[in-house]
Parts: sequence; structure tokens; C-alpha cells
Amino acid sequence: MSHSFIAYIDESGDDGLTGQFREPGADGGQSHWLAIGAVIWRRSRDLDRVQCAKQIIQQLPERKHHKPLHFTHLDHAQRVMAVSKMAEQPFRVSGVFTHKPVIPDGIYVDKNQLYHYMTRYLIERLSWLCRDYRPLVPEGDGRCKIVFSRRGGMNYEDFQNYLRTLKANFDPDIRIHWPVIDIDGVEAVDHGQRYGLQLADLAVSGLRAALEFDRYGNLEPRFAEILRPLIYSRNGKCLSYGAKLVPGHEKIAEHRADGVAPADLSHWLRIFQ
Repeated sequence: MSHSFIAYIDESGDDGLTGQFREPGADGGQSHWLAIGAVIWRRSRDLDRVQCAKQIIQQLPERKHHKPLHFTHLDHAQRVMAVSKMAEQPFRVSGVFTHKPVIPDGIYVDKNQLYHYMTRYLIERLSWLCRDYRPLVPEGDGRCKIVFSRRGGMNYEDFQNYLRTLKANFDPDIRIHWPVIDIDGVEAVDHGQRYGLQLADLAVSGLRAALEFDRYGNLEPRFAEILRPLIYSRNGKCLSYGAKLVPGHEKIAEHRADGVAPADLSHWLRIFQ
């Protein structure tokens, strides 16, 4: 029997922890935030992602059509248009966002360790969403097909084994609803090969813009405001569900790293609380 849901996962920002964090007006440096998120569709309506992406592309006549959609390749007006088109679609968005200056030295030292840890939180939320929406999605077997945007240096068989290790661990802090997660079906595809991955890039990057200062020291909450109706929520609550901060917003707001001011979460909390 086929899957009931399909989730396309992409990231925004980098997972570097050992270099200099990027400051407004300066070139180079690592992002302050790493965001990993997904757009989630009913599998029976998966082709809607193609129509959505094509609607966006039609509004970009100057764009060469063979190039995939990338948030970083669009100007501000194009980004507003793109996320506005997405906000009309019948899907959900969930993301996990970590403020890297908060992370103590020596915590994530292995390759892809931070990425795995953050993605674990995302898989948790995907599993809850599929469980919550199952009564409204009777087709399929209830499981979610997970498709990653392929990233360099990432071994997805290792990630599948990581999920299997979590599943075998009876730690109560691991709250993944395993019946809906198809570990064997996890796959990675190049960004340009699936419109769903391109939409995930637009969504996750748009949400991170409300947290990450641009080169002029500004935050841009507008994309998050437009996408707000798509964010996975439970009883109207988005924080900890479709918009999870790691660690929680209280710890992030009070933390001051060497040379790095506490994060400005005012837009984020206004939109999602």
C-alpha cells in the first residue's frame, strides 16, 4: 500500500560551529542559525507541488527555466511573490531552528552530528503531523515518504541507521511516532530534480529570514508572516510544533556569546506565539 504523506526536507544556513559567525557588513563567516524544515503534502496530491512551482516560475519571465528555484537567487519582490503563491496551497510546513552561538564548544564534534540531531526533532514533528492528520487522509497506509535535498558529505544510509538506533532506544525523550515513519524509504535527491525540494528551500529560507540578520543588520519577518497559515500547529500552537527553536526561546534570548549579542526573537514570537 502506498504512503499517505510525503515530506520534502531542505536546510538553510550552515552547520559550522568552529569559525567566526557572520556579522552585518562583513564578508564571510558562518550563519548564526541552522534551519532544517519540510513541506508536507498528501501523497495523493503530490503533483500539486509541480503546479505550485510552475505558477511561481511563470511570474519570473527573466529566469532561465532550466534553473531550479532557489531562495538566494530571488530578489525581495520575487521572494514575496513565491511564498505568497505557496500560501495558497494545501500543504503544511514544519521546521527546527537552532541558534548556533548558544551551543557550547565540544558538543557536536562529529561530521553531520548537529544536522542529525536537528533532523531528529524535525522527524518527531513530521510524525506528529501525520498522526494528527491521518483521520483527514484516509488514503494510503498512514506512513510518510521522506525525501531529502541531497547535501554534500551526507551519507543517507548512515542517517537511516541513526533513525534505527533511535527507534531501538526506549528513551522517553525520543517522541517520534514510529508507525508513520518509513525508515527504509528515506531517500536523497538533487535539489533540481524535485519541485517539492525547491518549495522546501523557499519555505525554510523564508522562515530563517525572520531570525538571521542580513548584511545590513536587518531581519525580514514578512515571509514568515505570509507562511504562518501553513505552519503545523496543535490547538493553535506553532512554537514547539511547526516552528521549534533549539534551545527554547528563553535560553536563546538570554544568551550572550563572546562578541555575539543575544538573538532578536521579537518578530518570531509575535508571529508564532
